[in-house]
Amino acid sequence: MPMTPVREKLYLAFGLWFHFWLLLITLIGATSAIAFSLVDRSGVMAQHAARCWGRALTWMGRIPVQVQGRENLVPGQNYVFAANHRSNFDIYVLLAFLPGIFAFVAKKSLFKIPIFGQALHSLGCVPVDRENRQQAIRSLNDAAARLRGGKSMIIFPEGTRATTPELLPFKKGGFVMAMKAGLPVVPVAVNGTRFIQPRASFRVRPGPVRVVIKAPIFPENYRRKEELMDAVQQSLAAAYDPDFPYGPGGADG
Repeated sequence: MPMTPVREKLYLAFGLWFHFWLLLITLIGATSAIAFSLVDRSGVMAQHAARCWGRALTWMGRIPVQVQGRENLVPGQNYVFAANHRSNFDIYVLLAFLPGIFAFVAKKSLFKIPIFGQALHSLGCVPVDRENRQQAIRSLNDAAARLRGGKSMIIFPEGTRATTPELLPFKKGGFVMAMKAGLPVVPVAVNGTRFIQPRASFRVRPGPVRVVIKAPIFPENYRRKEELMDAVQQSLAAAYDPDFPYGPGGADG
């Protein structure tokens, strides 16, 4: 069913309001993360600032979040979290509600944003230049070293925010990183964000999100990265519902 003009205007107005607060809250959160990183090398305080940023944005966006599967994670263990990616809200939700201390493998251009880019560095995020294969390999080696040092990483194995409901083919880089670090990969299905704010859209539509944390998948059980990648993709696909929360054909755009 197509979206009505009235609802389109309402979601656009809400998007304008939300993005005003996004800029303000991001400035506060990024500055706090940078300041905390100067006095706490463990990253705990910077992570707390990032978590507060994510929670503030989900609250401002009127996004109730349900998390399933926390019992699959061992406290103190670090992981490679592999999540699907449909919206900027994926990042806010994961920062707010995923347990533990972690960073993102993110595109290099984000690190060039004033203050925000410095905050990413303070959180231990790893920049990847998708146009430079050698640099990308160095970045993944750096991420593997940080994993061995005790920090978890979040990857978006589809490589970009997809515009289709279905999962895109996975990229291999993150799984090479996981195998080098020898750490388990945890599939994380983020359901509902594609209706809140799709890629290339300014409007924001409040609605629920369901995060499903699947059981860890251990690289040592696979001889090749492609086998590990396929296992993660199958596990993620089993928990990913592209039609949540409206059901097939139930959304109005």
